[in-house]
Amino acid sequence: MNSDTGFRSLFVSARDGLKLHVREYGPQAASLLPIVCLAGLARTSADFHELALALSEDGPRRVLALDYRGRGRSDYAKDWHDYDIRIELDDLMQMLAATGVEEAVFVGTSRGGLLTMALGAARPAAIRGVVLNDVGPVIDARGLLRIRGYVGKLPTPRSFAEGAEILKRLSDQQFPLFGAAEWEVMARRTWTERNGALVPDYDPRLLKTLEELDLEAPLPELWPYFAALNHVPVLAIRGENSDLLAEKTLAEMGTRHPRCETFTAPGQGHAPLLGSKDMVRRIGRLIAKAEKQAA
Repeated sequence: MNSDTGFRSLFVSARDGLKLHVREYGPQAASLLPIVCLAGLARTSADFHELALALSEDGPRRVLALDYRGRGRSDYAKDWHDYDIRIELDDLMQMLAATGVEEAVFVGTSRGGLLTMALGAARPAAIRGVVLNDVGPVIDARGLLRIRGYVGKLPTPRSFAEGAEILKRLSDQQFPLFGAAEWEVMARRTWTERNGALVPDYDPRLLKTLEELDLEAPLPELWPYFAALNHVPVLAIRGENSDLLAEKTLAEMGTRHPRCETFTAPGQGHAPLLGSKDMVRRIGRLIAKAEKQAA
């Protein structure tokens, strides 16, 4: 365990031999249900640091956060076509097998929530509870258009402070309550230092997967995948200013699922940060429900 960071770095193999990085918090042999955290499209395991620290110390509990292929410290794919949710689902299953996780509570932000729903359909027994962070069965094309506008296209900052300014200009409307400290944290989780320069902490070729989407055509609705989570408690979170998850969809998720609690995070956009005391408490309550059912 690195005492500066509070986590261990594990590396596991994908089916095609690609090396995937996982942050592991808390003891490996904890008796409590483990938590698996899955980030957004161009995001990394670092987004869950505050949440993972808090959850791992409460218990203590094992928390794993995955860097998908092409993000963070995982290897980049040789072919950008491999940044495909079906391949990423297989990567997730390989990671669960390599770390010995048979069942867990899954916390999925944006793409991570889509992966969780896909896992629910493919391997329902692996899932004991779910947090869906600003994602649902219906995705608003406006949000995808905005994301397509900046992934792989951000200017290169000379410092993290300059990076914070770039992100603030880009997303101020989404996160009007953010101060300089929050924007700096976001910058440090968007770029990384390599050979003395800042570069995006993801493969810029991810943009190609977004360019292939026809956002003029209606996006497929994923209600059958959401229904695959009916056997477990769910917490669905929406950012008040989100342009990816509509209020109407959040309300319908609460109506359709027998045990889906919904929450709108005030002053937040896509996707809400999960490290605040209030968010940790809400997620902790969902985990307690999942453990009660598992017992």
